[in-house]
Amino acid sequence: MSYLEKINSPADLKKLSMNELEIYAQEVRAYIIDVVNKNGGHLSSNLGSVDFTIALHYVFDCPRDKIIFDVGHQSYAHKIITGRRDAFVGLRVDGGISGFENMRESDCDAFSTGHSSTSLSVGLGYARARDLAGENYNVISVIGDGALTGGMSYEALNNIGESGTRMIVILNDNTMSISKNVGAMSKYLGKLRLSKRYRSLKTVFKRGIDGIPLIGPALVKVTERTKSWIKRQLITNKMFEQLGIKYYGAFDGHNIRETVQILTQIKSGKQPVVLHLITNKGNGLYEAEKDPEKYHGVEGSTENMRKYSSIVSDKIIELADRDGKVVAVTAAMLSGTGLAAMHEKYPSRCFDVGIAEQHAVSMCAGLAAAGMKPYFAVYSSFLQRAYDQVLHDVCLNRLPVRFLIDRAGAIGADGVTHQGLFDISYLRQMPYMTILSPKDGNELEKMLDFSLTFDGPLAIRYPKGYREIFPSDAPFSLGKWETLGESKNKVIVLAVGNRMIDLASRVDCSIVNVNSISPIDTAMLSELNRNGNLLITLEDGIISGGFGESVSHYLRSVGQKCKLIGLGFENSYCDKLTVKSAFASAGLTEDNLRKIIASHTPSGKKTLE
Repeated sequence: MSYLEKINSPADLKKLSMNELEIYAQEVRAYIIDVVNKNGGHLSSNLGSVDFTIALHYVFDCPRDKIIFDVGHQSYAHKIITGRRDAFVGLRVDGGISGFENMRESDCDAFSTGHSSTSLSVGLGYARARDLAGENYNVISVIGDGALTGGMSYEALNNIGESGTRMIVILNDNTMSISKNVGAMSKYLGKLRLSKRYRSLKTVFKRGIDGIPLIGPALVKVTERTKSWIKRQLITNKMFEQLGIKYYGAFDGHNIRETVQILTQIKSGKQPVVLHLITNKGNGLYEAEKDPEKYHGVEGSTENMRKYSSIVSDKIIELADRDGKVVAVTAAMLSGTGLAAMHEKYPSRCFDVGIAEQHAVSMCAGLAAAGMKPYFAVYSSFLQRAYDQVLHDVCLNRLPVRFLIDRAGAIGADGVTHQGLFDISYLRQMPYMTILSPKDGNELEKMLDFSLTFDGPLAIRYPKGYREIFPSDAPFSLGKWETLGESKNKVIVLAVGNRMIDLASRVDCSIVNVNSISPIDTAMLSELNRNGNLLITLEDGIISGGFGESVSHYLRSVGQKCKLIGLGFENSYCDKLTVKSAFASAGLTEDNLRKIIASHTPSGKKTLE
């Protein structure tokens, strides 16, 4: 029986020797690679976290001790150790386990995570609650160097140092988030990595001279006096200790024995500490180590769809060629959002700000105020983190910032934390915000052309991929929808985006391409209202505050004559791990649409009349 099969809990892990832990680590890595190759998932980050995760569970007692993984996409080994080895084969499968920590999945998951730079704040909350309750458990917050580019981390570090509260911060330093890390913090950590070199040199030197007869011990004492001077030369900055947090490092995060030893030492401390571990993203798999960005997120079986990010990649360069004021901004997502080629051609006009969406939006506002033409490419789920900056800094000042919102709507595999269901609802409430949704790549190109001279806040939202359903060269005109197909049954489906148009194309109805979500096409709506039609709105976002409600509001204002039914997601979270099942849960299916059309009833869905 393999060690992988023997370990069903952290208690089982503690029975192994150090040599056995090394073998177990290899087996865990092989298991992760096998499952991710079949199901998809976050590969390189998890391979780099196996060793120190084993050390954490060897030293601490989960679930009594609280281990909080920042983002959580490096928690696969944690799940396997904590009783979910067999369930791990269901990673990213409906009914299977989450790819992130989830409090509802296991009491060993101290917090549900999915977004970056939160673990320090959550950990401090746990530590303060522990102290107030007079309890005595350990709190360990694991955070990557990429997450330290997020401003929330510094807010937390400042408060942790001031509080003096006992907790442990594990800094998993692999020099990357998704794209290569950028910024002053990355350079600072580079200096701290020299401390690992310093420790190694000191240990080798001390062992060597200590063995010299008679004069060896004396030489050791002499060299100890020069230690501080040597250290100052190699380690020139001590930010953490200046904040009041004891710093230990840098250590090899793949050396389980050494990590166990240092964790055992700092476990009994009475103050906040940072343990700096250096790891290799993708460790143990040559391809992932060589190209960790490519293997950050591995997809399982994929549908034959074209990517909107490919359109963005080519078109943003074309716009930059045409207009020297065009600049692009990303928050550590150069490749995912399609800006890698722009960064290569125009490095001085393409800014990767790290995992700092709030800063990115406000910087774009400053760029726009100074006369530049900024494009911020971001996933829908991550734009939520900059809600106030969009409302206050961009919309209040009516600045022409262009938001390219990728992964909009249901996204499937990454689960509840990454769904892009809320952008229509909250952006539609913002004054002066224009929201567009292309039916395909050709229309996205036209919208990007339109955006170049548009003088106001503008959001273009789209899912990951699209199919050519109704190809056309029809010009794009703001606030003017496009009729794609007509039926004689007086049923008109107002479809937002490619996937909703695809759904409507499979039933007998007239289809309207809602390429302009805000403003709506009031002229077309007035005409449809007069003819006593059945109108059905389809949107892959929440109904509350969404597109369907904007249609309802307008029709009521002019005297509604038609029947109106709105389909979309209820005002809640969606944790479905495939797009198909997410749509099914919202009634966005061919069968449900046929039933509604046949009976002219909402079939239990929300009616907006």
